[in-house]
Amino acid sequence: MRSSAPIPGDPWPHDMSLTIEDDPHALVDLLWIRQAWNLNPTGDNLPPLLSNFSTSTSAGAETLLSDKSAEWQEAWPSMWLACLEHAGQIRDPSMFEQLHQTENGSVERLDLLQKLSGPSWRNSYGDEAFTDHYQTWNQTRFEMSSQRHIRSWDEEPERVTLAAVIPAWQSGMTKVVVIPCEGTYSRVIGQHALLVTAETRADNERYSEALELFH
Repeated sequence: MRSSAPIPGDPWPHDMSLTIEDDPHALVDLLWIRQAWNLNPTGDNLPPLLSNFSTSTSAGAETLLSDKSAEWQEAWPSMWLACLEHAGQIRDPSMFEQLHQTENGSVERLDLLQKLSGPSWRNSYGDEAFTDHYQTWNQTRFEMSSQRHIRSWDEEPERVTLAAVIPAWQSGMTKVVVIPCEGTYSRVIGQHALLVTAETRADNERYSEALELFH
């Protein structure tokens, strides 16, 4: 939300604009692969498990065997960090205009597309890890998310926790990336983005505490 002038009676600063990315595809793909294939990657500060992972919607995927699973497990932490770094970036609006000005199939167009989309598991390792169970799980997640999002503007987490949002924005935060994981996992990623779990964003107290990371 943003306006060119203050709106009488509205506590939201008229020049404050936030991007809420609540479906970061590259990160969600990695989270599902780790859990469905029983990967046990090692590394510091790796994210918690998915909160809506159901064996009924992904039954069988976690028991599949692959001669690539060891390779996947080793590659997972570095892929997570690369995708997380890209998720924390703020897109330059001029890049979309540049994209429209490039020719299909040109090197310039491919370079811009790669910068916009960022790294992904599919680009690096193909589609083998994504079984039919992934599609079932993703559809179920989408349906559950659609039901939860039926709320008024005043009930949006950023409006409810506005007292904490404003100082965070004043300190440089312009983007919130939300992952569907269990518990609390709040991180400043990049200079202008905050990473939180969906559970944290849905809890006013925990969300306010996470926003304080930008103070």
